[in-house]
Amino acid sequence: METRRLRLLAELSRLGSMRAVADATGATTSTVSQQLAVLAKEMGAALIEPDGRRVRLTPAGRRLAEHAVTILAAVETARLDLAPGAEPNGTLRVAGFSTAIRVHLLPLITELARTVPRLRILVREHEPAEALRLLAADETDLALTYDYDLAPADHDPAVHATALWTAPWGLGVPARAEVPEGAGTLEVFARFTAHDWIVNSRNTADETVIRTLASMAGFTPRITHQADSLDLVQGMITAGLGVGLLPVGTPTFPAVDLVPLSGPPVTLRAHALAHPGRLDWPPLALVTDLLARRANDPAVTNDPAEAQGLMDDPRRPFRP
Repeated sequence: METRRLRLLAELSRLGSMRAVADATGATTSTVSQQLAVLAKEMGAALIEPDGRRVRLTPAGRRLAEHAVTILAAVETARLDLAPGAEPNGTLRVAGFSTAIRVHLLPLITELARTVPRLRILVREHEPAEALRLLAADETDLALTYDYDLAPADHDPAVHATALWTAPWGLGVPARAEVPEGAGTLEVFARFTAHDWIVNSRNTADETVIRTLASMAGFTPRITHQADSLDLVQGMITAGLGVGLLPVGTPTFPAVDLVPLSGPPVTLRAHALAHPGRLDWPPLALVTDLLARRANDPAVTNDPAEAQGLMDDPRRPFRP
């Protein structure tokens, strides 16, 4: 059933003659008649009947005309809701890693609840590979992910990536470990050749970084432990179980030192990914734009509390 035929029927109910409908819609009388005949065939019921030299709606035609008014109004509402530039409304599904959600998305949700009350955001915490699988399966609309400069993600060309922020990482080691001040990354790694190495349990990016740098330093790292929480990584370092990557700027346990890595540096990069065909959808366009602005806003990154959040666990920190 085409809405243009419903519109002709609704106009006939309002105006009362084929000629008036033709004049109002810019069609010919024969075209109006033909289209209404097709509509009657689709519905399996007579919609008009002769009334002298004119026509009138049958009871079925009057009933369908009533439905047509409701249907056409709903179609117009849907068009206005989805049009670029329309006020964002509906439900936006977001899947992403902890820091992106906690530091950037949650403050936006709080503000949008006040300024755009018809927009609802559903949040799911996931590692990058998990979030990308949800995006591919159309189980989320926006995926917030991260990778490292030394382990770049191979993004699907079918998705569009918006760069968010970057954050430097260092190596968490036992306190008072002998590391020369100003040592380069490869020299730092070489100091811990005999140690076990701790990596993420839900993502392989940091393991790739560790293996790459260790190879450049001339050894194969003994990767033994896995932890999703960076607090737990620090606990493992404290217990003497090994060393592992940590974000620069995060508070460390008393028994943990954070050694900066430079030459080459280790940099985390955050991204927002979505299907290109949906980028004009007002809710997605709005939230993606606000996330990008927030990620590059000095007022956020220079504030001590916010800066701490940016450097905090981009995986899933445990907070007792």
